[in-house]
Parts: sequence; structure tokens; C-alpha cells
Amino acid sequence: MTIDNYREILHRYWGYDDFRGIQREIIESIGSGHDTLGLMPTGGGKSITFQVPALAHEGTCIVITPLIALMKDQVENLRRRGIKAAAIYSGLTHEEIIVTLENAIFGAIKLLYVSPERLSSDLFQTKLRHMKVSFITVDEAHCISQWGYDFRPSYLQIAQIRKLVPGVPVLALTATATPQVVDDIQAKLTGDFNVFKMSFERKNLAYVVRHAEDKTEQLIHILKHVKGSAIVYARSRLRTKEFSQIISEAGITSTFYHAGLDASTKDERQREWQENKYRVMVATNAFGMGIDKPDVRVVIHMDCPDSIEAYFQEAGRAGRDGFKAYAVLLYNRHDETKLKKRITDTFPDKDYIRQVYEHLAYYYQIGVGSGYNHTFEFNIDKFCHNFNHFPIRVDSALKILQRAGYLEYTEEQDNKARVMFTVSRNDLYRLENNSPNEEAIITALLRNYGGLFTDYNFIDEAFLAQATNLKPQQVYLILKSLSQRHILHFIPQKKTPYIRYTQRREDKEFIQLMPEVYEERKVQFEAHIQAMIRYATNDKVCRSRQLLRYFGEENDHNCEQCDVCLAHRAEGMVVEARLNAAAQKILQLLDDGKPHFITELKSIELPVSELDAAIEYLTDEEYIIRLEDGCIAKS
Repeated sequence: MTIDNYREILHRYWGYDDFRGIQREIIESIGSGHDTLGLMPTGGGKSITFQVPALAHEGTCIVITPLIALMKDQVENLRRRGIKAAAIYSGLTHEEIIVTLENAIFGAIKLLYVSPERLSSDLFQTKLRHMKVSFITVDEAHCISQWGYDFRPSYLQIAQIRKLVPGVPVLALTATATPQVVDDIQAKLTGDFNVFKMSFERKNLAYVVRHAEDKTEQLIHILKHVKGSAIVYARSRLRTKEFSQIISEAGITSTFYHAGLDASTKDERQREWQENKYRVMVATNAFGMGIDKPDVRVVIHMDCPDSIEAYFQEAGRAGRDGFKAYAVLLYNRHDETKLKKRITDTFPDKDYIRQVYEHLAYYYQIGVGSGYNHTFEFNIDKFCHNFNHFPIRVDSALKILQRAGYLEYTEEQDNKARVMFTVSRNDLYRLENNSPNEEAIITALLRNYGGLFTDYNFIDEAFLAQATNLKPQQVYLILKSLSQRHILHFIPQKKTPYIRYTQRREDKEFIQLMPEVYEERKVQFEAHIQAMIRYATNDKVCRSRQLLRYFGEENDHNCEQCDVCLAHRAEGMVVEARLNAAAQKILQLLDDGKPHFITELKSIELPVSELDAAIEYLTDEEYIIRLEDGCIAKS
């Protein structure tokens, strides 16, 4: 396979004429069958590096990623381009999973996205043995390292998966990895990797830390002075709504986004922001992954993220078009206290975690020794009300239990409506009892969605309503009716978290939270918090150099555009102005043409250090000369 073949695929499906950065090197490496590790900053074009070679080579590319929302977005985008893609994650029915895996076995899927928790299932491993796999892509590869900021033990299953498909190369990709994490990724994935690293330096992006007691005032000030599209990150859902309202009241168009909104609302707000109907998107960190908007001029953090990695990734969403942009962190004396409180919220004590595990079993009425592979919808508010818990601590406990391998916890997942025809195309055309509205829906499905006879496809009920001149509620009822008549299988849209037991239920006394799951992770989390605090409070070293150094990239020059560099430049300008003033006064004293003793300069009434510096400057520039008797005179 030549680079021209890859370019032809790139142009046919994406419309680009050539690759950028290190995309070509990564594609040629994995395309030649070599284990490959690609380190690319946010916006570097990671997805192209596995999607293009997946289309170029025979077989199915398995894409392992923990980001379910991004997984679904990419599958939808690929399908719109005419590329056969599918995904397996919590919330799919058993039937959907089997259909998807069998389609992959029969070669009907080029890219199969899988959440890491699914790798250990017997069903997946059994079906995988019968697939022709071109290569395995490990997205967010830092998740395999216990030194990474988002370690997920389920990623450790990848080494086992490699044994099931011997000889299949692996492409590991990450946008945030320290040198220690890079080494650990290669060790955990058990391969001899070609490593390609793109510089993490963003020359068009000015990093700014602004110390502000009144963050809201600073927020409005920045948005009024930096024109163009903006993202404002806030810690809580409530704060996204509050800040969006404040921004709107200041005369700036704004909307907000968080995981608690329903799927159609999120899609609509994201689309309207991308189309510049709203200038500002105020969001939690649930927003941003996979967002293709290159003209974001400023990203503002109202709250300090938990790690440099998270900050760098979110800040990197500004200025992807290469033009000047800003990443601003608003920081004050309360932030350090809030960050340190995050440690206790994120790592509740072990007895509390075991108690949550036990209460979960009571909630679902699961006896000891049962529950394996059972999936349940999870209402965290109802659970907390029943057992008198706080949601933040329950959320943290469930994530730790997931890292320990006892369950899979999927937070507030948006499952769009899905459809697959259960009759053949010929039988569908022979049906005579359909109403005009049912015929309209069937026709709209066939015209707008492909592969409905072989696979489940995401559908947009609002779009179908528009295409058929029906109301969304009518579309829903018609699809339900067609499903009840077994013409198609309709799975309605639902937004809910899921709990899946990945082991049989244990008695809480036997729940083991090993050091690599709890103590070591807590130490790492504390280290990430401290690194974030150091970054926010270090006003001596260039911001860009601080970030690059954290990721193991030494830089011999300052960015000359961050708040630190600009402050140093301003300070230098003040010093230069004082130096020029001192030099002028010395020259005025020497205007009489006579030599003068340096002691006579005391009449100028300037600090000795400034006088000495001015004399040295004037001597070097040959405006004055030093005489042997200690006097100075004009040259």
C-alpha cells in the first residue's frame, strides 16, 4: 500500500488533499504492520490516522475507546460518509450486540468501536476469534497506565485480546502523556512500538492565568475584548446555566451544555453554537470531545481542572484554525481549597465504598453469587434518597468499584433511537395493510438511512417528523406500531446511566480495593492536583514552557504571549525606561564638556544600581569614556 493509495482514500471520503503533521508517518507505520504509538495534541487529527488505513486494508479495525459519546458521534459521522462502522457499549440490547459482532465476522463492518469494559466478555472474545482483524486501535491510550490521569483497569485486557488475534498490530493514540506514561503504555501493550510524537507546542495559543476575586466580572471583560466564538468551562451543571444567563444579560449570545440535558437538546445547542447562532458555549467537561469547530478564539476556565492533562486538552480546543487564540484560567485564593477537597470527594474511605456496593445489591435485589453480566438502569438520585447518600461520593465510589473490576458504570448515557427492519426488502414491498403515515415513515427511513436490513441504525425522530410533515409524537407512535407488528425493531431514545455487574456479587467483606486501584491512584490524583496548583501560581516561568516541560518537551524559547511573558516584557520596558532616563541625566551633567567624578552623580537622585547600569550602558555604547583618575567624560 503506497502513500498515494492512502491519499486517494483521504480525498474521497474527507475531501482533504494531503495529510498534516505526523499523520502520514503513523499511517505508513501501522499500514506496514508495525505496532505504533502516536502522541498528538488535541486537534492534531488522531481519528484520520486509524480511519484511513482501516479503509485501505482488508478486515475490520477494532477501535477501543472509553468515550461512549465520542464513539457514537464518530460512528454516525462515518456512516454519513458511506463508511461501514458500528459500536458496542452498555445500553445496547443483547440482540443488537450479536447482530453487530456477526456483521463484523462477515466483513460488513470496517471500523468496530468497543468500550474497554466489553473486552472481557465471553461473547466478544468468542466472536473476535472468528473475525478478520486488520489492526487494533487503542484511543486515549494513557488510560492503560496507572501513572496516567485517567487510568482504567479494563484497558489492561488489551494485552489478553492481542493473544486472541496473534500477529495483529496495535495503534495506540493519546493527546496527553508524560514520558513515564509513554513508557508504561508500551510495556502494558506488550509490543515493539514505532513512536511518533508531534510537538505539543501551540504557537498561536496564548495561555493566560488571571487572578481574580470576582471571576464573573473578568469573564464578561474577556468576552467583550476577545471577539469570536468561545467556550466557557464550569465545574457544575448549575453554574453552566448561571454563567450563560449572566453572559446573555451582558448582551452576548450564549447557551449552556451538560450531561443532564436530553440528547436532542444537546445536539441542537451544539449545532447552533457551531453555526454561530450562539457565540458562547458554557459547559461542563462533558462538552468538547470530537467537536469540529476550528475558529474558537478563547477557552475560559471558571474553575481549575483536576490535572494539567485535562486542562491542556480542554484549552487546546481554541485556535485550531491556526489563528491567534487564548486559553484563560481564572484563579483565586479559594481554588486551592476547592481542589484539595476534590481529593476526599474522589477517594471516599474504603468502608464507605464497600457500603455503596452492598446497598447497590439491595437496590437491585441481587443475592451473593449472582448478578454476573446483568445490566441495570441506574437512577443515582433515587439510589441516594433510598440509602441516604450524597451523589458526588456515590459517583466516586462506583468509579473505584469499576476500576477494581466489580462493575461497569456508564454515566448518563444518551442512547438515540435505533431501528432495524425485521422483514426482508421484498417482504416489506409486499405489505398491503400500512396506513399512509406508516408508508411515509418507511419511505423516509429507506431514503435517509442505509443498512437497515442488516444492522441497527441511529435515527433522528425530529428529522423524520420534518421529512414526513408529521409531529414527533406521531412518528414515535408509528414506529412503536411497526415494531409491534414485527415489521421493524424500534428501540426508543433513552437517557440513563447503566450499571453492569462484571463479576458475581460478593459479600462486602470480600471486596478488595488493591493499592493500584485506591492508594496509588489517590497519590497520583494528589500529585496531579499539586501540579495544577503549581501551574496556576507560578508567575515566573512562561506558561507554554511549563506545559511543555510537564509533557517531557523541553523548549529553549519563551512564547512571548502568555501573561508571564507579557508581564516580564512590561517589567523590562519599565527598567529600560528608567535606564534611558538615568542615561539622559548623566549626559546632561556632562554637557559642560568637563570630566566629572562619579560621586558628583549623586545630585541626580537615582538609586546607585540604576546609575551604575546607566554608566555601563553609556560606556558600552561609547557615549562616554572612563578616565584613569576615575572621572567620566563625553566621548
